Amino acid sequence: MAGLKDSLNELMTIDGAQAVALVDYESGMLLGEAGSGVDMEVAAAGNTEVIRAKMKTAASLNLNDTIEDILISLGRAYHIMRPVGTRKGLFFYVVLDRNKSNLALARRKVLEVESTLAI
Repeated sequence: MAGLKDSLNELMTIDGAQAVALVDYESGMLLGEAGSGVDMEVAAAGNTEVIRAKMKTAASLNLNDTIEDILISLGRAYHIMRPVGTRKGLFFYVVLDRNKSNLALARRKVLEVESTLAI
């Protein structure tokens, strides 16, 4: 099991990683961050609304399934939001340089880090 700092540092080893965070989507509070180039306080608050809206929509549609991750593709970046399955109310937020990253490998790494997170 890995602590928060170790988990964030491990996420920063993803090719193209610019910034990463662990966020409490019930409060919008940033619990930890690494990297630079993105105001993670603002990103945490804004993406909390994205996570909440998608979870509310999934519940309204009676999907009876779990959200693995949410991906936002920008012209120069990928933003991955992954709810932490072992800790209700938390999600990882990862910002990747689109030209330097492999999305499939990045998603796999976030899953791996999530499975070892111990808070």
